[in-house]
Amino acid sequence: MTWRSDDVPALARPAGFSGWWRVIRRGIPAILVLLIGVILILPMRGIEKLLHGPRRPWTGPHVQIVCRLVLICIGLGWRRQGQPMRGPGAIVANHSSWLDILTMNAALPIFFVSKAEVRGWPGINILTAVTNTHFVVRDPKFARQQAREFAARVRAGHRLLFFPEGTSTDGRRVLPFKPTLFQGFLDPELPEALAIQPMSVAYHAPSGCDPRFYGWWGDMGLGDHLLAVLSAPHQGRVEVVLLPPVPVAGETRKTLALKTCESVREGLDAALGEADNQD
Repeated sequence: MTWRSDDVPALARPAGFSGWWRVIRRGIPAILVLLIGVILILPMRGIEKLLHGPRRPWTGPHVQIVCRLVLICIGLGWRRQGQPMRGPGAIVANHSSWLDILTMNAALPIFFVSKAEVRGWPGINILTAVTNTHFVVRDPKFARQQAREFAARVRAGHRLLFFPEGTSTDGRRVLPFKPTLFQGFLDPELPEALAIQPMSVAYHAPSGCDPRFYGWWGDMGLGDHLLAVLSAPHQGRVEVVLLPPVPVAGETRKTLALKTCESVREGLDAALGEADNQD
């Protein structure tokens, strides 16, 4: 289900030569960095597989560096608060934009879990291929099979990142987490010490822009939103907040959903509130 709102801001088009020039000077370097990253990761992944099997000790940090460089090209300020958890586990976060692929990967080596339809989205499919996204089908009959796939990747040391809201929003709220997703974390094949780390991602719009500037939701076109971001006279910033992990032992899918949702919401509210006070 797609989240919608009655008040959707109009996406600004590049204005005149200066607007299109900003699109070019930000967009072309970003595309080149992504292309070089893809070219380099292919042989790296082959060698990595021979030496390390399913683990990703090289390509994970490689994607992290590529995403940080793309953010520099775009001009979006970025910082991380908190520390990645140690030990086996997964991450859950709020979902605001296509920019999440870049900002979250910049924070730490992760592997997104996304609905299968995203695999065919133009442009986004390139980013999902580079980041080794794990695609799932939202169908109960595949739940057991997908739980086994999650377990295999967790045992290989992969940090899987889920969006339990099931949709993107305007970046100013956290929707209730869907408990069904958390059933996969209760699979007996997963390590006993498994934990889930909540992550809050707060986008701060450029000065004078709608606070929801970086949010991408509802019927917004990807191309239109991309042009609006790239052509902005000034860019804003994003904060990625890593919160204390929630141990899975002794929890149910409903309690895990409630606890992690509350943590992500508190982290987002704190980050947005701190920025509002500074303004």
